[in-house]
Amino acid sequence: MKSIDIKIGFQCNNHCRFCIQEGKREIYPQKTTKEIQIILKKSRRLAERVIFTGGEPSFNPEKLLEFIKYAKDLDYKEIQIQSNGRIFSYKDYCREAITAGANQFALAVHGSNSRIHDYLTMVPGSWNQTIKGIKNLKSLNGHIITNSVITKVNYKDLPFLARLLVNLKVRQFQFAFMHINHNIVSYQNRIKEIVPRYKEIEFYVKKGLQIGIDAKINVMTEAIPYCFMRGYENFIAEKNIPDVHIFDATFEIENYTRHRKIKGKTKGLNCKKCKYFKFCEGPWREYPEIFGWNEFKPIINKQCH
Repeated sequence: MKSIDIKIGFQCNNHCRFCIQEGKREIYPQKTTKEIQIILKKSRRLAERVIFTGGEPSFNPEKLLEFIKYAKDLDYKEIQIQSNGRIFSYKDYCREAITAGANQFALAVHGSNSRIHDYLTMVPGSWNQTIKGIKNLKSLNGHIITNSVITKVNYKDLPFLARLLVNLKVRQFQFAFMHINHNIVSYQNRIKEIVPRYKEIEFYVKKGLQIGIDAKINVMTEAIPYCFMRGYENFIAEKNIPDVHIFDATFEIENYTRHRKIKGKTKGLNCKKCKYFKFCEGPWREYPEIFGWNEFKPIINKQCH
C-alpha cells in the first residue's frame, strides 16, 4: 500500500534529547489547512494510506481532527497518527480522533518507566500521559503500534520495555537506533551521553524482540545492520517498509526508501564481503563518521561477528 507522510509542522510538547527534527522547530511554520487539503487531494489517486506526523501532529489538536476527517472523506484506507501519545491521555479526544477516521496510532515510548522516558523527552509526566493514552486507545479498540528510539540511556531497559508493551497489548513494537543529528555532533559530551554503540545494544535488542516474539506480536528493528541481527534477520524493518512519499518542511521526498539508502545510510568497504550486502542498508552515515567501522564484521556463510 503506497503511503504519504505529511509533516504538519515541527512544534512539539516534548523536547527529546535525540530529536532529529529539533532544528526545524523555530524555522518552519505549521502547514495551513489549505496546504494539507491540497496534498491529501492530489495524492489520493496514488496513495491509500496517509501518515500525519511532525513534530507533534496534535500540537493543534482541533486542526488535526479536521485533517483526519478530510482524509476519511477522500476515502484513504489507512489514516495513521504518529505521536508522542500525550494528547490521547484525554479519552474524549481519543473518541474524536477515531470518529474522525484515524484507524492506526503509532506512539513513541522510550522507557519502561517515567524516570527513563521523561529524562529522554525532558518533560516530567510525559510517560504517564503516553501510557494512559495507550490504555485509553486500547479501551476503544484502537490499533496501536509503538516506536522506541534506542539511546545510551535506555538500551539496557529494552527487555523491560518490551514486557510493558506486551502487557499493554500493543499490536506491534519497534526498536529504532537513533539518528545522530547535527546538534548532537556539535557537542562531544552529547555523543558520550546519548549515543550507544551497536556492540553494546545487540544483546538487549534481541532479548526485547524475543519477548515480543514469544507473545506472538509483531516486532521489528530499524537502522540496525544485519551484522548485529544474526538470528533475527526476519525482524529488520527495512525489508518491509512500504514506499512512502514524504511532504517535509518546504520540499518533498518522492521515494523515501531510495532517499534513505542513498543519502541517509552508508556501507563500509568490508560490507561487500557480507552475504547480506544487497539487502542491508548499513548504519546512518553519521555513526561510522564518529565511531569508525571496526564494529562491523561481514557475515560470510555461517560466520558471525
